[in-house]
This record gives sequence, structure tokens and C-alpha cells, in this order.
Amino acid sequence: MVLDASALLAWLQGESGAERVDEALQQGATIHTVNWAEVLSKLASKGVAAADATRQLTERGILGQLLLVDAGQSEDAIAVADLYAVTRSAGLSLGDRYCLALGQRLGQSVLTADRAWQTLSLSVSVELLR
Repeated sequence: MVLDASALLAWLQGESGAERVDEALQQGATIHTVNWAEVLSKLASKGVAAADATRQLTERGILGQLLLVDAGQSEDAIAVADLYAVTRSAGLSLGDRYCLALGQRLGQSVLTADRAWQTLSLSVSVELLR
């Protein structure tokens, strides 16, 4: 299962659907480093330094359960660009498209809190966490 930033943030903040994210983490979920940067940026906007957040999640064993996949794959960039036309009407961001591209590349479903994703005809399975 590939996590979108919104899914991991819901889990971190104890929001509705957090239990589904916890299940995915227990099974060895994946997140793109672009989406990881989104999570850290959101935490930073709340006054949590990225290094502190990373250290706390490492100490809690979360980063041991969550596989980070880097943006070094040129095919991801191509897939992200190809997804633009398909996702533009729903307003998906660059990070959203990186999540979808990773799901496509790995042949895994993606987990998100963003309902707009289910309105799209995509080649990857989208699961809403709430």
C-alpha cells in the first residue's frame, strides 16, 4: 500500500481513518519522498522541526515500518507529467501525482484522505481512509 501525505498526517494526528493507516503501516506501507516532504512541511507549519519529527518517528519505530522511495526515478517524473491531464480537473497537486505514479510503478493501491481522487479514472486503485 502506498500512502499519500494526507493519510500519514491523519494517522499522526489521530484523525478519522487513522486505524486504516495503522493497518497499512503494520503491513509495510510505502511513501514517496515527495509526499514525505509534504508531511514534514505540514508538521513544520505547526512548529515541529523536520529533524525532531523524523527522530520521534524513528524512535517510535514508524520509519522502520514505512518504506521511503526516492524521487530519483525518471519514469516517475514522466508518469507524473502524464497524470497531469487526467487529474487536472480534480486539482491534484504535484505531490498527489507522485503518490499515484509510485502506486502505478509498484502495482499497489494508494491510500488517501482526498475524496477527489475517486472521481478520476486512473490505472491505480485508490482507497479512501474515511
